[in-house]
Amino acid sequence: MPNRTIAPPIIDAVDFELVLPRCDHHVLSNGVEIYHLNMGSEDTLQLNWVFYAGAWYEKKKALAASTNFLMKNGTSGRTAFEINEHFDYYGAYVNRSCYSETSEITLHCLNKHVHALIPVIAEMITDATFPEEELAIYKQNSLQRLKVNLQKGEFVAGRLIDSYLFGDKHPYGKYNNAEDYEALTREDLVAFYDEYYRKGRCVIFAAGKLPADLIPTLEQYFGTLPLRNHRETIVGIEHKIEPAVQKKYRVINDENGVQAAIRLLRPFPNRHHPDFQKAQVLNNVLGGFFGSRLMGNIREDKGYTYGIYSYLLNFVHESGWMITTEAGRDVAEDTIKEVYNELALLREEPIDDEELMMTRNFIIGTVLGDLDGPFQVIGRWKNMILSGVDEAYFYQSLQTVRSVTAAELQDLANKYLQPDDFYELVVI
Repeated sequence: MPNRTIAPPIIDAVDFELVLPRCDHHVLSNGVEIYHLNMGSEDTLQLNWVFYAGAWYEKKKALAASTNFLMKNGTSGRTAFEINEHFDYYGAYVNRSCYSETSEITLHCLNKHVHALIPVIAEMITDATFPEEELAIYKQNSLQRLKVNLQKGEFVAGRLIDSYLFGDKHPYGKYNNAEDYEALTREDLVAFYDEYYRKGRCVIFAAGKLPADLIPTLEQYFGTLPLRNHRETIVGIEHKIEPAVQKKYRVINDENGVQAAIRLLRPFPNRHHPDFQKAQVLNNVLGGFFGSRLMGNIREDKGYTYGIYSYLLNFVHESGWMITTEAGRDVAEDTIKEVYNELALLREEPIDDEELMMTRNFIIGTVLGDLDGPFQVIGRWKNMILSGVDEAYFYQSLQTVRSVTAAELQDLANKYLQPDDFYELVVI
């Protein structure tokens, strides 16, 4: 029996031996891969269909996201209302998401209902009709949402800063305007859907308390479709990065605005680069969590903002290092000055042992939280698989967090945290 008069020992998160639960792998008859994780105590599951149908592949702006959204708004046998009613009846939730390279359909449901829901997902993927009236409603809603968002400085800043780094024609840097939505036609959607969904590259992820016959069911509905393995390459789709020459921008979006959206962004290699894992540690010291340098100075000490963060962009082909905050209009320039002061300190002085240990513990603790539950674990696997890295990369990243030295981080700071390398934007 434990002695309750003696406190248990405190173990730093960095000393935990984290294990990434293995997920099983199956290949359907048509080559589509399924990664599945039978884990958890609740009678729920998540199914995720990932297609290489993001903005990278569209020939007209807004086409990829619009196609992804409208797949659920009507098939030959069901109206949008009937599709929604079907999922609601079973207490299920279906979400569609579109990113730069990929797009997704995600199903959350009780495992006992999955056999009634998978056929409707298959309908969406094979038989979406994109009714003209649904497209008209979607355009109207998108235009209204865009009109509202364009009044927000943080929305405008997010659009502009990416375009400066990658160019406004690159999938990572382009943004949609009203005329882009207005120019979309049903024929555009059908053509994109046919090429990148009905005959597209696909990978499926499943997690939760999985029924024993889930794989045969997926084989029945998806194994005979003209889908392709997600690892197949498409020749001829390349996008040239055309960064802006000018580095500093000041934009007045609202003459009477009292808050400034501040963005600083520099190019950075993707996660396959040898500096990436160490840079993640340095980024956390800079602005990755509440105990970071930027937060301590600009929020806690100066009181310029409620929050300031830095992060590495999660793109497949190229990446970037971003610093983002909103501050009072009258202290925007002082905020930027303090950011550069913090960058200088990281370049000029090594991080002390206590701060580095706190950062290590935070990162390992975050990973520990990310492994709590089947949906989080399959999310970790999905991110690795779509990024083209394996299980060894996961353990290597943990070892890097534990072993990277202050001297190595200082070298990285001198390599990547030079003010002249950053695009600087303030939108009021």
